[in-house]
Amino acid sequence: MRIEKFEDIISWKKAQELSLIIYHLFKNNRDFSFSDQIRRASISIGNNIAEGFERKSNNEFRHFLYIAKGSAGEVRSMSYVALELKYISKADFKKIYDLSLEICKLLSGLIKTL
Repeated sequence: MRIEKFEDIISWKKAQELSLIIYHLFKNNRDFSFSDQIRRASISIGNNIAEGFERKSNNEFRHFLYIAKGSAGEVRSMSYVALELKYISKADFKKIYDLSLEICKLLSGLIKTL
């Protein structure tokens, strides 16, 4: 199957889902710098997938997918801190963890196909 637009990419769709979860969970958090950083990391995942795809070069796309993968790792890492600081529940942690890990696996698969 040929991908016609970045909106067709499963990892992009999952990244959008993760961003909405993150924005919802941290919308009323008073630790502005923490909340801002995890939100920016989450939105960076989908944005890098989109930007890389639109470059129309497999090498550049691959580069941006690695950046997106790094941002997914950053979200996952920050979710541990959020859990310890009791900014999120264990259930919310699991949701973020599982989705960000799934995105990383999807991105790895996409990188391999390029």
